[in-house]
Amino acid sequence: MAIDGILMHKTIPLIQQVLPLRIQKIYEISNTEILFQTHGRAGKKQLLISCHSVYNRILFTERSYPTPQEPGNFVMLLRKYLEGSFIENIEQAGLDRWCKAVIRHVNMIGDIEYLYLYTELMGKYANVILVSQEGKIIDALKRIPPFENSRRTILPGAVFTETGPQDKKDPFVTSAIDPERSLTAQFSGFSPFLAKEAEYRMAHGETFADIMNEIEKSDSLYIANSKNEAVYHCIELKHIGECRRYPVMEGFDILYYHKEEKDRIKQISGDVFRFAARQLKHNRTKLPRLLEEYDESLDCDRYRKYGDLLFTYSYVNTKGRNSVTVTDYETDEPVDIPVDPKLSTADNARKAYQKYNKRKKGQTYLQEQIRLCENEISYFEGILEQLDQADFTSAAEIRDELIQQGYLSEKSFAKKSRRKKKDTHPAVFNFTVNGISVSFGRNNLQNDWLTWHAAAKSDIWMHAKDYHGSHLVIHSTDPDEDTVRKCAAVAAYYSAGRMSSSVPVVWCPVRNLKKIPGAKPGMVQLGSYRTIYIDPDPLLIEELGIAPS
Repeated sequence: MAIDGILMHKTIPLIQQVLPLRIQKIYEISNTEILFQTHGRAGKKQLLISCHSVYNRILFTERSYPTPQEPGNFVMLLRKYLEGSFIENIEQAGLDRWCKAVIRHVNMIGDIEYLYLYTELMGKYANVILVSQEGKIIDALKRIPPFENSRRTILPGAVFTETGPQDKKDPFVTSAIDPERSLTAQFSGFSPFLAKEAEYRMAHGETFADIMNEIEKSDSLYIANSKNEAVYHCIELKHIGECRRYPVMEGFDILYYHKEEKDRIKQISGDVFRFAARQLKHNRTKLPRLLEEYDESLDCDRYRKYGDLLFTYSYVNTKGRNSVTVTDYETDEPVDIPVDPKLSTADNARKAYQKYNKRKKGQTYLQEQIRLCENEISYFEGILEQLDQADFTSAAEIRDELIQQGYLSEKSFAKKSRRKKKDTHPAVFNFTVNGISVSFGRNNLQNDWLTWHAAAKSDIWMHAKDYHGSHLVIHSTDPDEDTVRKCAAVAAYYSAGRMSSSVPVVWCPVRNLKKIPGAKPGMVQLGSYRTIYIDPDPLLIEELGIAPS
């Protein structure tokens, strides 16, 4: 669900009231998001502009965001022109979904000039465009060449043309409604979703003027769930039902921070995603070939029989022939033996023995290769599952794990300014159930450290059986049934079985676990254990405050 003109009308004044702002730093937090760290009379503020096709918005945020190692070209250009400059004004174009920020800038020779930063939040066409004082485009986040849009070219050096106003009425000025036309066709700033809410309210006795008066006075964002999707607006959503109410800026952060976090992780740690997916594909392709070779090797006795028969019938000439037919001296059945027409009978017999020996010895080798290949498939399936639920810290630890295991080169990913942390152990996740402390990991390094270093021998350990997932430790020797069930639900949720029902979760004291020699991180061998079948419960996860990113 994208922002509409009326919601933008609620956020722009919140920015205007703290102007002017000095731009101190500019960061690229994803391919579609730019973060301005600013300072003004209200103190430090982070201004976020998102040009995501669905989550586009402009607002102040208090969240912390990691940044890519290498910023894009547009952000580098913004740093050149805008760092140290002042945002003096920002205005929305009526109720359209774009605004213009006026920025006072000192050029290279010390003269003051004004630059214009246009933010257009129009779905998939969302864009940020930096325009010079003369009205020419300096650059844009998304360049649009003439062959894509002949009416409006967005390229450096082109003359910038503002998006024209729509021929619609201002709903804050007039309340006259044409019943034959939709509200979106009549009024500026109306999205289909807001129009549906307004139509529902008018059908239940409210007037259009009353609805617009409520919108004008609102300083909140109302969020509800509809068909498993978050919907929102600045008035209560009566056609949906129960809503949660937040301040506008905070509400957008709650809505979109975690939704876009996965995109940011993939962009910042995209090399890890691609590597893991490539390795998984390689091993899945390799395994059927190994199994086919192993099946062939099991038929090795056939070649021994061919060799025996060729030596028995050594008088049969094989040169110039592709096969010979002889009688099996054990069964008196005819046997067709493929031979090499270039070789003699004795040489073809020796070649048959060579094939027998090769396949016989290859059985052990192929069994080991099949086992290793299956382990690699399981390992990288687990890595991708962990990356799918990872936050920034967990994703970085997964990269470190792949470096430690020798899959990736440390030099390829070392930051120039990277500092070593004093506390080097992985950061596991902690919460409380019925007053009992519980911890769980969300990658192999966290699981390994939690199980073998953080947990006491008498603590209770849990894991979803036959699924890749979290190790969970209840820091208690004898938890009650309710605690066990809730913790089992968490272990089931943070596993590959989170979309299933009746997930088996095994649990036992940590002392019943053993390390597997030579195994990868996160692998354990269980002694005696108990099993509980539980349904993963997203509502419980939210209630415990451990909802995934």
